[in-house]
Amino acid sequence: MPTLEDIRGELADAHKDTRLNLQSVLQVESLNPEQRWGVAVGCAFAARNERLKQAILHEAREALGNTAEAVIEDARAAASLMAMNNIYYRFRHMVEKEAYATKRPSLRMNRMMQVLTNKVDFELVCLAVSAINGCETCVQSHERTVLEGGMSEDQVHDAIRIASVLHAAAVGLES
Repeated sequence: MPTLEDIRGELADAHKDTRLNLQSVLQVESLNPEQRWGVAVGCAFAARNERLKQAILHEAREALGNTAEAVIEDARAAASLMAMNNIYYRFRHMVEKEAYATKRPSLRMNRMMQVLTNKVDFELVCLAVSAINGCETCVQSHERTVLEGGMSEDQVHDAIRIASVLHAAAVGLES
């Protein structure tokens, strides 16, 4: 099972900044451990690099103890739902045709209402994954929801920093 230290060691010198950021970004204090690791797990799934995903899962389980499995399952669900929603809503946004905007998506999203942790943390993971997937509509919607749920812009900022570094690490591992 790779660790984050192993992942950092695998990144070539061209990715030195990513190595350093990978060490520091998961230490942010604005997010509680469940939020921090939930975002990291969801983003690792979205980044689609198996070694990075395994390292993040390992570290999350060690850091979270008894709450790890619920956080991981919510993050996995958020990544999966956003894989679907980000494509669908990004298409509608890019095409900008009223005909598509008025159609019902008819896509099941029940899991968003059946979270194992809490709704705001789930939405934070959805926001971070949507940033990786590049869906402007979803990013705006989830950002508004987490702010209305009591999170701060600093917390949103730190979640997006985690997303950006994990995505960079996945790219670095593939190059």
